[in-house]
Amino acid sequence: MTIKLSNTLSGKKEEFNPISDHSVKMYVCGVTPYDKVHLGHARAYVTFDVIRRHLELSGYKVKFIQNFTDVDDKIINRAKENGSSPLALSRKFIEDYFTQMHKLNIKDADAYPKVTETIPQIIKFVNTLIKKGFAYKLGSDVYFSVRKFPGYGKLSKRTLDDLKSGARVAVDEGKKDPLDFALWKGSKADDPTEVSWDSPWGKGRPGWHIECSVMSTEALGETIDIHGGGQDLIFPHHENEIAQSEALTGKLFSKYWVHNGFVTINKEKMSKSLGNFFTLEDIYKKFDPRTVRYFLLSQHYKSPLDFSDDRLIEAEKALKGLDEAWRLMLLNHKDEPSENKTEQKDKSDDFISKFRAALDDDFNTEKALAVLHSFKTQIMIFLSESRTKPSLDTGIYQTTFKMMLEGYLGIELVKYDAVPDEIISLINQRNEARKNKDFKAADEFRKKLDDLGYKIMDGPKGSFAVKK
Repeated sequence: MTIKLSNTLSGKKEEFNPISDHSVKMYVCGVTPYDKVHLGHARAYVTFDVIRRHLELSGYKVKFIQNFTDVDDKIINRAKENGSSPLALSRKFIEDYFTQMHKLNIKDADAYPKVTETIPQIIKFVNTLIKKGFAYKLGSDVYFSVRKFPGYGKLSKRTLDDLKSGARVAVDEGKKDPLDFALWKGSKADDPTEVSWDSPWGKGRPGWHIECSVMSTEALGETIDIHGGGQDLIFPHHENEIAQSEALTGKLFSKYWVHNGFVTINKEKMSKSLGNFFTLEDIYKKFDPRTVRYFLLSQHYKSPLDFSDDRLIEAEKALKGLDEAWRLMLLNHKDEPSENKTEQKDKSDDFISKFRAALDDDFNTEKALAVLHSFKTQIMIFLSESRTKPSLDTGIYQTTFKMMLEGYLGIELVKYDAVPDEIISLINQRNEARKNKDFKAADEFRKKLDDLGYKIMDGPKGSFAVKK
């Protein structure tokens, strides 16, 4: 089935046709590491992790790049407040990023370029834009002239006049147009020397937008398949990336632009500037990272996702139901051929087909989870109907369940110890005692199993044990 995705550039849901038939070049804007990562960051990176996983499991070789903006006004200002080094500060919070995101089972990018490692390439890029007439020097600063680029506004769907009257723009009386944005910022008197580099225009540092254009181009080439990030990056960051990249190369910068919706608190955007954000480190003190990942996937990535403890508790309960199905499959598994194999395979194939169709339709994890829960119900019915066979061949269901939950959605399965032969023997003996209405013996077997740490689950056709 064809994969479809919402392309911000066209404003439509489109069929995904990458530049190459078998590979995908994907760039996602990374964090500016001046503070601990929060739930809003997690939503973005879990979203693009699932997109990447689905593309890879659909047969594409994905080259995935995610940057770190490790020099920025926010970093410099925070370092001044703390009396620390800007680069030491950014290193500290890059480490925090990896610590918290790895707990969410987010796959590492193929590379994490940093601004501080790309300065010569950025200077060359800016210099070429000046030579082409798209940028101009103003003191020690360099600005991009937006009116020189005819397509400006095509991503955010705004005209220059609309932007001039309504957008937040830096005030500089020397600029040719208020909308012109900085490609290079001359150093201020109190700027730390470690974040100031020599350039043809004097000492300074890159502007925010130019950095991603250069790092993407260096890692993936002049035209990529997918550029992603949160919807707050559409303007001005991604709009400016398009302008400066396409002005320099004369080529399409990215074929598809994908943006995830905000995490909200009481319907208001979660952000550091509003002071209503929750760090992942704090959330993990109350909820398992697996639960957090499930919660982030419980709604379509483009929709706002309202955060509350109640919503996470709901996610926790839903995930426990999936965990229980997985545990029961492991507890009731055997390797011998089973008369149920054909039936199981047909049902598994049907569910995985519906699951993949949900992800093919703009990576709809909300619908995919609904299919997974329907599959869980089918598994529980199968187990319930087969309780006279305490060791079942659940291998096909296990494989499909694992592929859905762990492979596509990236939610790690709980690892349970195998049921010892001694326990299986006691369960069989207890089932036989119940069948013969020897309830005293059945109670004795129950007590033995309880002493060994196993809870008995009784049904009309038999019992099976769950480790406590």
